[in-house]
Amino acid sequence: PPPPPPPRRKTKKMMRCVRRLGASQGKKVVLKRWFSNLGIGDLRGETVGCCVSGGLDSRTVSSRLKDAGAHVMGFCADLDQPDEDDIMDVKKKMAPCGVETFIVDLKDDIAEMAFEVIKAQARYDGGYWNTTGLARVVTVRGLLDAMEKQGCTVLSHGATGRGNDQIRFERYTNVLKPGMKVYAPWRDPELLVSFPGRKQMADYLMSKGIEAEVGAKKRYSTDANLAGLSHEAEDLEYLTTSSRIVQPTMTCWPEDAPDNVEKVEVVFKKGYAVKINGKDVTPLEAMRTANEIGGRNGLGMSNAMENRVIGTKSRGVYEAPGMELLGYCLSQVYQCVLDKRSSDLFNYMSKFVAGQIYDGRYFDPSTRAALNAIDTLASRADGKVEVSLYKGTAMIDSISEVPHTLYVEEFASMEADEGEQEGLNPSSAQGFVEVQRCEATALANAGHICARRPVIEDSS
Repeated sequence: PPPPPPPRRKTKKMMRCVRRLGASQGKKVVLKRWFSNLGIGDLRGETVGCCVSGGLDSRTVSSRLKDAGAHVMGFCADLDQPDEDDIMDVKKKMAPCGVETFIVDLKDDIAEMAFEVIKAQARYDGGYWNTTGLARVVTVRGLLDAMEKQGCTVLSHGATGRGNDQIRFERYTNVLKPGMKVYAPWRDPELLVSFPGRKQMADYLMSKGIEAEVGAKKRYSTDANLAGLSHEAEDLEYLTTSSRIVQPTMTCWPEDAPDNVEKVEVVFKKGYAVKINGKDVTPLEAMRTANEIGGRNGLGMSNAMENRVIGTKSRGVYEAPGMELLGYCLSQVYQCVLDKRSSDLFNYMSKFVAGQIYDGRYFDPSTRAALNAIDTLASRADGKVEVSLYKGTAMIDSISEVPHTLYVEEFASMEADEGEQEGLNPSSAQGFVEVQRCEATALANAGHICARRPVIEDSS
């Protein structure tokens, strides 16, 4: 007899049909958790690792999870956040909720990730350094390891159901720890009804004897780490609002920068900064130094309307002074060592990697393959770059010590070359020009050439 047909895969559409059928028969249908969003009622007895910042949201969710019968632990990533005076304060803020909080030191990890993005020149939509996207790679990877050591069975994150971070947190959890469940409190209808605003959160905490304040409404929200800051939401959602309402943390507006030029020297090895102003630096030291230098000179402020993963547009104002300084200097080395086709390939890979990081796909095989290609192209990116910084701009002073440079002064010169027999002989160009003439005349004779194109097409 023929073998039985393979079992049909249960798709999301099938799951919805099963739910409807169960509801019509007055039955509650329980499905496997990867086909449905976890609700707070599903977490009784689970050990939940909450990604916390010590803010009102973190304390509210942690306390509510405890009320639901979950064992809750807090986890916070130390990303050398410039807007945190003392990251250990997070433990103190979470303590009144009865939640033990672990601070996971990821400063070196975020510095190394920033270096990888700089090497790839991976700017996202609008040409800005996507510092939040790269931070999510480091945060989820680092916190998952810490949660697993503490026996957590569920990761809870505080991302909203409107943005990119929900996708990043959950996709990275799914690919790194497929057995770890994910709870998204701000997609849980029960919590959305209970806490429609910050006032309700504060009231809930105070009813439990936990001190809480709503605080004054902010004009925008900020996400910060060593690589940079992202400012968005609230007043910045209106395109008529100036980006200059943002009060920079890591950098400054150009008019507030010093009136004098500051000179900086950066040495690169295989696409990585290894010295700044003559001093050997680790990635963490390099980022801190570059942030300080670039920041006081007004580098790295940008405004962009990016395309979100979920298909909507988002407006943000961004700070990344260190990445801008190091990224600009490295780009000058790349111009020396990459030939035309290598540059084209590099630019494509750079854009691809930026999109993958933004979409929460850093660990995908295609991203790894693109980064491996960039490693190959960057393997000759050695050199010393000297720049002058002035009020938000960087200007090249010199590029030197580039052993693999393709720039040959004798070939580039318009002056006569004593060694023309070995170098570029202008007479040799005659044949090349004649070969080009064949194509040019063929296009012209076949009617493919339009000498003047109308600026506005006649739609009638």
